[in-house]
Amino acid sequence: MMDIRTMQASAGYGALPAAPAPAPGGAAETMTDAAEQFMATLQAAETQSAAAVTGGGDPHALVTALAEAKMAVEATVAVRDRVVEAYQELLRMPV
Repeated sequence: MMDIRTMQASAGYGALPAAPAPAPGGAAETMTDAAEQFMATLQAAETQSAAAVTGGGDPHALVTALAEAKMAVEATVAVRDRVVEAYQELLRMPV
C-alpha cells in the first residue's frame, strides 16, 4: 500500500520546472566540441587512407593523419576510463 507522503512527493516531482539549458562554455558544450574534433580527425584519416589506397594520396600526409587519429583515440579512451572510474567511485560512496 502506498503512503500518502509518497503520493504527494511523486506529484510534486511532476510540478518541477524543466531543467535549465546548459550555460554557454559549460561542460556539455566542451564535450560536444571535443566529440566534433574527434570525428573530424577520424574523417581526415579515413580520407587520407582512401586516397592512398586509390594511389592518389601523399604518404607523408597519410602517416600524419593516422598518427593524429591514433592519438585522438587514445585520448578518448583515457577520458572514458577516467569517467568510468569516477562513476564507480560515486557508486562506492555511502548514502
